[in-house]
Amino acid sequence: LQTLRGVDLIVAVTFVTEVGDASRFESPRQLMGYLGRVPGERSTGETVRRGGITKAGNGRVRHMLVESAWTYRHPPKVGKAKLYRLEQASPKVREIAWKAQSRLTARYRMLSARGKRTTVVCTAIA
Repeated sequence: LQTLRGVDLIVAVTFVTEVGDASRFESPRQLMGYLGRVPGERSTGETVRRGGITKAGNGRVRHMLVESAWTYRHPPKVGKAKLYRLEQASPKVREIAWKAQSRLTARYRMLSARGKRTTVVCTAIA
């Protein structure tokens, strides 16, 4: 977890202690539902209204993820502190971390270019 941008010791420990074994979730969508990171919906008949995140679930982990997402405002790069963690990780983990950083940074830029508020963008990419 600590090879990902924005995730340091406190965030990683909070995630592991609050969520436990992440493999118990069949899909990432289930994990996000557990954390309350899915859009709320108010529907009647044929009318579908989607709102902000549901905020049901674990608030501590959700808060940590959103705060970590603020680091994706900056272009993708590996800082000195992260370089040490990445050197200890396997090549496969390094590749996953770099792809995630590149994808989330691009998504941040795309949503910002559409005129979304910064707080909404960070919540969306968390």
